[in-house]
Amino acid sequence: MGKAKDKSGPLGRRPDNSAFKQQRLPAWSPMLTANTVLPFFYLLALICMLLGVWLLLTVQSTQEIKLDYTELGNCDQCFQLRKNVSYAAQTCSCKVEFSIDRAFKGDVFFYYGLKNFHQNLRRYMDSRDDEQTLGRKNKLKNPSSYCEPFAKDAGVPIAPCGAVANSMFNDSFTLTYHPSRSRTIPVPLLRKGLTWYTDKNVKFRNPKTDNLTLAAAFEGTRQPLYWQKPVYDLDPHDPTNSGFINEDLIIWMREAAFPNFKKLYGILNRADASFTKGLPKGNYTIDISYNFPVQYFQGRKEVVLTTLTWFGGQNHFLPIAYLVTSSLILLMAVVLTLAWWKFGKDGKNMKE
Repeated sequence: MGKAKDKSGPLGRRPDNSAFKQQRLPAWSPMLTANTVLPFFYLLALICMLLGVWLLLTVQSTQEIKLDYTELGNCDQCFQLRKNVSYAAQTCSCKVEFSIDRAFKGDVFFYYGLKNFHQNLRRYMDSRDDEQTLGRKNKLKNPSSYCEPFAKDAGVPIAPCGAVANSMFNDSFTLTYHPSRSRTIPVPLLRKGLTWYTDKNVKFRNPKTDNLTLAAAFEGTRQPLYWQKPVYDLDPHDPTNSGFINEDLIIWMREAAFPNFKKLYGILNRADASFTKGLPKGNYTIDISYNFPVQYFQGRKEVVLTTLTWFGGQNHFLPIAYLVTSSLILLMAVVLTLAWWKFGKDGKNMKE
């Protein structure tokens, strides 16, 4: 059968006579009155206030110590030494002393921090080769053009290439506890298990060794310009933590969003009998291998010892935001209540 012709003329463009197209569907429109709106404002202010107080108490239950060691104590000598690029290969060590007045209970996390270091610059973030850090051998010898000018050194390819890897933080720390003047106990730090699973097992891989050593797999490449040792020797004591799967490298390669940031260096090993409950109160020293220069970007360096909760570390932004929001909502509710009490309660605003 032939298809019936559509109607022509103005009636042909008329929508179908259905509830949806003719807007006859049942609907509910709330009546916003003072009796419904004002209780909602007061309830919302109460909820925000309770959340703010709860989060504030949670954050304050954490303990944290920050030590800016850029020019602290005898680290000032290393700071002056690193001003001269010609002394970049010369080692320098310093020591920082501090005390803990109240024991750090539970897991304790050791961070290093940088200030005024902009890892969020687009050109800096692009200066890397993710295929190279995946362990693809063709990229070892032919790094991406995005890595320029840190792709090759005198014609020899750099692994890992790029500005991100080239600027890797390379200070190292040793923490020591002094229970008495004549006794010292090294504080054991776990230096593995710090990265995300996807980073350690998916995004970063070493090239296939084919029954050779890791150094042989990287043959024909050169370490980044500012590194003191090649990538396959980052952890000579643990071959499963060397090369592109080195955890310090992986943590550094995850760029920070802000110029002031901290990155995880280690976690207290509570298997040691002296630290099963955490860090006891007392005197401590940190021996620092001072390598990373900060003068060129007017930065600062620090170490952070902290405990964590389910909410994270000491960050007061969200609790204060909730408290400020609850105060503003409460103030608005009070103003609306007074306006309703004066002008709307007796229906004066409805009179003509």
